[in-house]
Amino acid sequence: MAINVALLGAGRIGKVHARAVSATEGATLVAVADAFAEAAESLARAYGARVGTIDEIASAEDIDAVVICTPTDTHADLIEQFARAGKAVFCEKPIDLSLERVKACLKTVADLGATLMIGFNRRFDPHFRAVREAIDAGRIGEVEMVQITSRDPGAPPPSYIKSSGGIFRDMTIHDFDMARYLLGEEVTTVYATGSVLVDPEIGKLGDYDSATVVLTTGSGKQCSISNSRRATYGYDQRIEVHGSKGAVAAENLRPVSIELATQDGYTRPPLHDFFMTRYMDAYAAEISAFVRATETGQAPSPSGDDGLKALALAEAALKSVAERRAVGMDEV
Repeated sequence: MAINVALLGAGRIGKVHARAVSATEGATLVAVADAFAEAAESLARAYGARVGTIDEIASAEDIDAVVICTPTDTHADLIEQFARAGKAVFCEKPIDLSLERVKACLKTVADLGATLMIGFNRRFDPHFRAVREAIDAGRIGEVEMVQITSRDPGAPPPSYIKSSGGIFRDMTIHDFDMARYLLGEEVTTVYATGSVLVDPEIGKLGDYDSATVVLTTGSGKQCSISNSRRATYGYDQRIEVHGSKGAVAAENLRPVSIELATQDGYTRPPLHDFFMTRYMDAYAAEISAFVRATETGQAPSPSGDDGLKALALAEAALKSVAERRAVGMDEV
């Protein structure tokens, strides 16, 4: 069965997903929509697709699924519109910045029996998946502690900060999902700290650019997350899981994995510069999984509920920073 896909949003992440759809067997990118006509036309032309409006795509009989890459404040409305239109929906995180709005959206999706997958692409990274597979195989025994390091090469502009929901809802939310993925238990307590060490403008907007979060589960398992909007050495993405019988880790990746030894010492190439190249394989794999779920009718993962739980952890982190205390998940 061939799956015809429409892309909503032709910006940076839209281009990443357009490439992923075009590389997925059994999927065809047939339409692109964007508020900026030139962006939509350029991307559609690159992949042999047509340009359409949101409403035209919703009513098009030849479109089976949509990939939503529009601004966050449009996500929930678009999910509901396309669920009602009978299209399978893939949506970038977060579903919305409001927990109540997310819950209402997910109720609509459930009532309609629609297919919804949320874009937590790091679950599909081959290296992070190998860590999870080692855990599932019992190679390190029972998981006890998880460490996640996630640092961007540079801070986004203030205009982005204003609409993103802040570091916990925008950046750390990926790490919250990865923590749940690796811990194997739901988090019960969140303790977070946030600072402005990179760009004073971020602080003026009420956000943070440097954060540390400690998550604890009911059985006492722990996860520590380190975030920064500045890593002068590249896109820093590492995880380590410590268990009762050992540990497993995924280190940073480089576009070229070589090491040069001279009289001056050992040197290696720099890290990937950002997520578009570091997670290219992950984006391709998650879109492939979405297409397969659309074909088979199986429930996709990560689900809307995964999106809700990651956002709830972000809300708990914000509350923890503001009140300078550990916050129970029953408080959000």
